[in-house]
Amino acid sequence: MTSPIADDRGLEPDRSAVYLGIDGGGTKTSFLLLAGDGRLLARHVSTTSYYLEIGFDALRALLRDGVAETLRQAGLASASVRSAFAGLPAHGEDSALLADFDGLLEGVLPRSRVGNDMVCSWAGSLGGEDGISLVAGTGSIAYGEWQGRAARCGGWGEVFGDEGSAYWLAREGLALFSRMADGRAAAGPLLERVRAHFGLAQDLDLCAAINGDAARSRLAQFARLVSAAAGDGDVQAGALLARAGEELAAIAGGVARQLRLPADAPVAVSYTGGVFEAGEAVTEALRAALAREVPGATLIAPRFGPELGAAMYAARLAGVRLRPA
Repeated sequence: MTSPIADDRGLEPDRSAVYLGIDGGGTKTSFLLLAGDGRLLARHVSTTSYYLEIGFDALRALLRDGVAETLRQAGLASASVRSAFAGLPAHGEDSALLADFDGLLEGVLPRSRVGNDMVCSWAGSLGGEDGISLVAGTGSIAYGEWQGRAARCGGWGEVFGDEGSAYWLAREGLALFSRMADGRAAAGPLLERVRAHFGLAQDLDLCAAINGDAARSRLAQFARLVSAAAGDGDVQAGALLARAGEELAAIAGGVARQLRLPADAPVAVSYTGGVFEAGEAVTEALRAALAREVPGATLIAPRFGPELGAAMYAARLAGVRLRPA
């Protein structure tokens, strides 16, 4: 793993410093322990940290156990961690729960802060520099910073938002299957992909397969069927991937407007999340739509993953801004 190697003050890295980053998500939660000189000390991966799916008690236990396992791998005590940051899905989306979220790591780590997981993706994909980060995993959200200002857009949840996310793509793909099965849309490769994946005796059996196992994280995995069908030449599935790119450009535009970016300001836009595994089918549509939404945008590949971003942000909270190699 490529890691940050120094801080932006030009000082020699502090080898004794230890930073813990926790990148939560709708599908998995990653714990990463980083030394001040960029060495990866330990890494642990657990399950979803979406409290609406698993409950707050389970979330608290998941974080406690994950921190303990990560420290165990490194052979360190919690007191060794100079700073920790946990980015969790849905943080900040219910004012009544802010105190509960912020207290999740009390008694687990001496110096920690909890925020939204969008910050992990921004810190990793852009290396902590000004710009806009798009997240399209189980859900979708954008976050950006510019000249000391910060803004988010999207992240409204799967019921009436999360456009361009894996959940959205799966839902739209299954809806397209239903139209194909009914004759409302021309049959394409997606039809047989879904039938084979679920082992359907008849098409309506999909209702039982989905309604009996409708957990957000599991349903989002069916987005891969849309990508696979598009790869088979399914034009309608390919159009869904293009729509995902356009929706994600729209939320980047929302961030740009909130940040009051000058129309001609050059700004880096990067991305993370499983939807981007579809490759150019998503990124090319995103790039074209960004030219309209954020004229000065340049789409760049992510520098680091969100789990490393979480650890870099933990260092930033301690007054150390690690710079990418």
